[in-house]
Parts: sequence; structure tokens; C-alpha cells
Amino acid sequence: MFITITRTGLHRIGVGLSVFAVLTAVFILFPRENTEPTAAEQAVPAAVSDWGLSFQTEGQPPVGNVSAEELRQYNAFYVGDTSRKTIYLTFDAGYENGCTPAILDALKKHDAPACFFVVGNFIDTAPELVKRMAAEGHIVGNHTLHHPDMSGIADKSAFAAELNGLEEKYTALTGQPMQKFYRPPQGKFSEENLRQAQELGYTTVFWSLAYVDWYTDNQPTDEQAFSKLLPRIHNGAIVLLHSTSETNARILDELLTKWESAGYQFGSLAELSVNS
Repeated sequence: MFITITRTGLHRIGVGLSVFAVLTAVFILFPRENTEPTAAEQAVPAAVSDWGLSFQTEGQPPVGNVSAEELRQYNAFYVGDTSRKTIYLTFDAGYENGCTPAILDALKKHDAPACFFVVGNFIDTAPELVKRMAAEGHIVGNHTLHHPDMSGIADKSAFAAELNGLEEKYTALTGQPMQKFYRPPQGKFSEENLRQAQELGYTTVFWSLAYVDWYTDNQPTDEQAFSKLLPRIHNGAIVLLHSTSETNARILDELLTKWESAGYQFGSLAELSVNS
């Protein structure tokens, strides 16, 4: 089989080769910039909507389903400085059922600062406890006004209303501005939520250690609580406990003593951005 190439065809091929040569030279002289994101620039995976942890080595920080580096872009944290034996105590406080006074007593005994993430209902129904938290040097954090699934709120004004509404209640009660630490209810979030919280001046705080303590009609025994909270403690741990847990109220003094005996100290969330 023969292919006939005319003079016109040869001319067209020649022109094409010349254009190719020019483009090749341009590419060599002016290479395309690398547009691949660095590890620190990678976005939070869109599929992630629930905070999750994987404990792989006892005594070591767990792996989050979003990395500490990815979260830090949005001034968000789940663990502190892992080179320091510091624990950050946090309590989610959706309502008061009589356990918080004992928790505050234990914290005071150990001179341990904590952050209580409260919702609007807690401020309305337990104002004296909120005042006590602030008076004893604890941070009162923002757990939203109504405790909704914030990952389902994309509208900026609706998102801001949940945080600003709680701030207003706190300031009306205490006369002080609320410190800007935010914990998404149920650990549900989106990348847009992280961005919106950051724009409102908030630090978003997840956790690196928690256990099933929130079922008030099925509380863990002391032994069950210790079996989760002692071996999994680690440097820079942000510990989530619920203030409605009778077990937590009962064991907190002993738990803090055990952690202190292991060489840990207790830090304030205000140190996070400085030491992480």
C-alpha cells in the first residue's frame, strides 16, 4: 500500500512541525508552575462530615479523619503540642442534671483549667454555674445556641446566628465577652463551617480522647471509664467529657490524680495556637 503526499501536503506538515518546535521551546523556557497543592494546602475532604479518630498505638495521639495540618488552616485543632505532657480538659454541657458542681470542685482542687462548651439552654437554666465557671478561671466555650447539625447549615447568616446568639446570652449574663472557642455539636462539620467559624474569629476545637459517657441511663462503671481514659491519654490530648455524666463527676478527682502521677499537667485552650 502506498501513501501519496503532495507538495501541498508537505508544506502543511512543515508548517505543523515549525509550530510544534516553537511551542516546545516556549514550554522549556517557561515551564508550567506546579499547581499541585502542598500537604498544608490540601482541603478538608468533602466526604468528611463527622469527626472521627483511629487509635493505633497506646499512649500515642490518635489519627484524625482530617489531619492536624489540614485543620490548622482554619484555626482548628483536635490535639495540642504532642511534644509536651499537657492535657486540655473540655466538657460539653448541653444541660444541667446536678453533676457540674462536683466536676467544678475537682477541677478547683487540682487547679486545672477547663473549657465548658455550653448551649443556650444551659445558660438559661443554670446561670449560676456559668458564672461560677467564669469566676474560677475556666473558659466558657460556644456549643451553639440550639445544638443543631451545623454541617447542614451553609448560609453564612444562619451559621453566624447560632454562634452570635449564644455570645449574646453569655455577655448579657456575665457582662463579659465570650472567648471565641467553638465546638461543633456532635462533631458534625464541613469545610465551609470551619471557614465560617474562622471568619467569625473562632478557634474550632475537636478532641483526641473521649469515651461513651453521654447516655445518662446507661453510665459506664468507674473501671470501664478508667480502662478508656488511662491507656489512651497522650501528649497534647484534648479530652472531651460530658458534664451530664455521673461517672465523670464521681471519678474526676481520682482521674486527674492518676494523670498527674503519670507526669501530665493541665493547660488552657488559650495556649493551643501558641504551643501547637
